[in-house]
Amino acid sequence: MSTSTMTKRIAETSPRFKARMAGVFYLLTGTTYGVGQLLIPGKLIVDGNAVATANSILAHQPLLRSAFAADLISVASSIVLTVLFYDLFKPVNRTLSLTAAFVHLVGLAVAAIGSFLLLAPLVVLGSEQYLTVFKVEQLQALAYIFLQLNAQAWNDVFMVFFAIYAILIGYLTFRSFFLPRIIGVLMALAGLGYLTLLYAPLADYLHPYNLAPGALGETSLILWLLVMGVNAQRWKEQASTSGEW
Repeated sequence: MSTSTMTKRIAETSPRFKARMAGVFYLLTGTTYGVGQLLIPGKLIVDGNAVATANSILAHQPLLRSAFAADLISVASSIVLTVLFYDLFKPVNRTLSLTAAFVHLVGLAVAAIGSFLLLAPLVVLGSEQYLTVFKVEQLQALAYIFLQLNAQAWNDVFMVFFAIYAILIGYLTFRSFFLPRIIGVLMALAGLGYLTLLYAPLADYLHPYNLAPGALGETSLILWLLVMGVNAQRWKEQASTSGEW
């Protein structure tokens, strides 16, 4: 099969199938994010204690490498999701769909770079000769700093881009003919909730209510995509009207 033929077949794939694949990759993205940024770091990092954290890392090095692998899988899955969403929402508004994809990919680039910071503690806590110029306490503090920077790359910087992405996807969903409008509203509210993370005092004051729309909106969208997909007939009608079909 030639490349052009394969590309054509992918382009002609049922919108319902694309939507369900988007649901699969959305679920994979969220699951691996939870493992790489929440579950494993929660087991290794001792808040405010660089010494205990360093000892925990040295005792569980494969676990930290697993967190790095989970982060990379999350980024890769999210890139696929971005492409699928762009294709699904083109009939609604091609320019806005492209803008949303661009915003999300920029955020993912930051997250990908931040993921490599998870490997930095393994380097500074190693036994290489050149590290002997530093005191043990300095290396432990540096390892802790790298982990904090990784968390900031994902949970602060990336989350801002994702918040904007969620708002745009929410709007596109609301304006679509092939997905429930209520899901679009919930996704937009999710994005607004994530934006509160820009100002820590406000986010702490509103927690957990600022994150509740995110849990409801994203879960609703994932489940709908997995179970129902999209209304293929309405998608084709909207695509035909916009000249995308």
